Amino acid sequence: MNARAAHGRRRRSPAEDHLRLLGKQIPPPKPEIVRAQAHERAHRDVPRFLLTLVLAVVVALVAVQWFRPIPRPVFRSSLSGGLRLAGALPSLPWPATGSAALSAAGAGSFGHAGPTTAVPIASLAKVLTAYVVLKDHPLTPGSSGPSIAVPADVVAAYKAGVAAQQSELAVTPGETLNELQALEGLLVAGANDMATLLGEWDAGSTSAFVEKMDASARLLGLSSTHITDPSGLDPATVSTPADLIRLGEAAMALPAFAQMVAMAQVTLPVAGTIYNLDADLGTDGFVGIKTGNDTAAGGCFLFDAQQAVDGQSLTLVGVVLGQDTTTPTAAALGAADALVRAAFADASPMPLVSPGQVVGRVTTAWGSSVPVTASPASIVAWSGLQIAVHVKVESLPSSLPRGARIGVFDVVLGGQHLSLLLTTPSGLSGPSVVWRLTRL
Repeated sequence: MNARAAHGRRRRSPAEDHLRLLGKQIPPPKPEIVRAQAHERAHRDVPRFLLTLVLAVVVALVAVQWFRPIPRPVFRSSLSGGLRLAGALPSLPWPATGSAALSAAGAGSFGHAGPTTAVPIASLAKVLTAYVVLKDHPLTPGSSGPSIAVPADVVAAYKAGVAAQQSELAVTPGETLNELQALEGLLVAGANDMATLLGEWDAGSTSAFVEKMDASARLLGLSSTHITDPSGLDPATVSTPADLIRLGEAAMALPAFAQMVAMAQVTLPVAGTIYNLDADLGTDGFVGIKTGNDTAAGGCFLFDAQQAVDGQSLTLVGVVLGQDTTTPTAAALGAADALVRAAFADASPMPLVSPGQVVGRVTTAWGSSVPVTASPASIVAWSGLQIAVHVKVESLPSSLPRGARIGVFDVVLGGQHLSLLLTTPSGLSGPSVVWRLTRL
């Protein structure tokens, strides 16, 4: 060992040497003692770990509860059945026999007279026949549609109908009509043979077409209507006043149908000029729809009338059935005219919503709620009628100030279209901290 190395090594003191000697003499701890000490330290650390874990879970739950999406407030209308105008329904001159009903388009029913059970409807069935054909083969304004060859069985049906003094349209073997002409013969002339022609052309056979008519009746909600033939000649083809009004409204919504039933006369290739049996056309606002008359059904009339009252267009749809007189068709037309005259005479401007009228509430999941009012408005209508309303409500925030605009009520009646503003007359409070943290 050189002198530099010897010089760099530090000499231990006598005390250090003594301690090293004592350390060698003390035996190491036994393993069971070491394990016991470790177990004791672990037991001392468990409460600290559990406390930390609980705190972490609580913090996580609070965060989840706080940042969970809050359910939006919901508007609940108190006018689910529509707005009923103040006052009693007008007193109308209902026919003394048979049955009848009258409705204002967009404003519900004036009521009915006579039985509401299903009865034979004669040629009113042709309204459904035309509706099905036009839904399957729509006609645009000015178009006449495809050509339809008149088959031998339709010619035979025409001859048999004439012999039985039924309503028929003159046809000849080999004749061709377009869709528009056949429909005009059906609706204006009321021809039974045109019902057969159109049904066979549309569905391939009369029986298949009758099935389509029944299916269309179900789709329209005509639950009491049953169809056995496309012309209504069979007394087993039945309906009710309420069903027929609904059918009339659906058919008049088709522009081609509405145009045809408003025609006082038509000129067809073989039959020549044919006049509409609806003698009410052009008077007192009548614009259609269809008359009917046979032994089983009596005189019938499904009608649509439109008039302006105080500058606003109003529409009435009604039906008269079962007029058994010496002039059944004239009796049905006269009864309808009396109803329409009286109803239009009773129409006038009236309040739709009064100031401060509550039309619903905004409710929340946390228990807050606030009433909703609609802006006051007037409408030309009839007292006692229930007017349909269509609600358009915006997506609502969790709290609303006083006077908040939340949406509109749309009301359509004839040519009148009103939008009533919906507001909250008082504020809506948002969720509390306690609710946000304790909600399930």
